[in-house]
Amino acid sequence: MSEHRSGFACFVGRPNTGKSTLTNALVGEKIAITSSRPQTTRHAIRGIVHRADAQLVLVDTPGVHRPRTLLGERLNAVVRETWAEVDVIAMCVPADEIIGPGDHFIAKQIATSRRKPMLAILTKVDKVTRDVVAERLMQLAKLGEDEGIAWTDIVPVSAVDGSQVDLLADLLVAQLPPGPALYPDGELTDEPELILVAELVREAALEGVYDELPHSIAVVVEEITPREDRPADRPLLDVRVNIYVERDSQKAIVIGPGGQRLQAVGTQARKQIEALLGTPIYLDVRVKVAKDWQRDPKQLRRLGF
Repeated sequence: MSEHRSGFACFVGRPNTGKSTLTNALVGEKIAITSSRPQTTRHAIRGIVHRADAQLVLVDTPGVHRPRTLLGERLNAVVRETWAEVDVIAMCVPADEIIGPGDHFIAKQIATSRRKPMLAILTKVDKVTRDVVAERLMQLAKLGEDEGIAWTDIVPVSAVDGSQVDLLADLLVAQLPPGPALYPDGELTDEPELILVAELVREAALEGVYDELPHSIAVVVEEITPREDRPADRPLLDVRVNIYVERDSQKAIVIGPGGQRLQAVGTQARKQIEALLGTPIYLDVRVKVAKDWQRDPKQLRRLGF
């Protein structure tokens, strides 16, 4: 029998390259929020893949971008700290976009971790023709040559239809060092429940809002407490959450006419949170203004960045 392997692999790439969707597909459960909005991921989220021969811990990182705020600088720092600590680096490039300066910038950065195995992943192949996939794979090979990276593998995948997701898991596991399991069997993430709940509310709040808003939304869970007067067979959790935006005009957008948007956010988030926590909840969501929080070190700390 082959030796058991265990270790960490991180997905890096520009914003909106499919890293979170791929993390969820490999873990088999939703542990990272996804959105069509760039810069949805704000923390290094760990997802755990359990196999008989290995335990693969995936770290989904924020998209590397040219920062315009202190928040942006801190997100980029999170990514650099992550790839310095993992066993394998996997760079994600979407098949439906040309390989550009942002990809070269990231490849140049990870090339400094010379002793680590690096894979190139072509994501979203379900969105393009086979000819485009072939062309992008050649471009990925050239990207490695240009930046001095000898990719251990270049693999096209689709997290949406599952194409080659199992193969990608095999390729990542092959690069891990021998070792015992790092997490208990059945554990899918080491993210605290408070963070996961906040992320689910933020995902709901991101749906259908104007383009300038996503980066201005932060979510903090104030408390999760059992309702005291409930019988043991019908528990209820009170979940109190604050959504922070930077301006009063943004607050109006999140709340919507007559509170309709905020009500929709609460309904969507409540279903996901109940599935996560495995019990009915009463969700109290409020919207508050924290002026220019993305640029204010004190407010960033208070909001968990």
